[in-house]
Amino acid sequence: MYYYRRLRDLREDNDKTQKDIAELLKTTQPQYARYETGERELPMHHFITLAKYYGVTLDYMAGLTNKMR
Repeated sequence: MYYYRRLRDLREDNDKTQKDIAELLKTTQPQYARYETGERELPMHHFITLAKYYGVTLDYMAGLTNKMR
């Protein structure tokens, strides 16, 4: 699975909007939308922030495993 699909799935599973997550990452909603579509690479510091926020591993976020913790 591509990591950007995980971004969307995690966000939707937590009933958050793109705007909510963009604010968490201190970026804009359009920029965050580009991360979710794979148009832009998600910076590592955002990966870490989101993994902590959702309570999952970086491997899960990256789509390398289906084990969340």
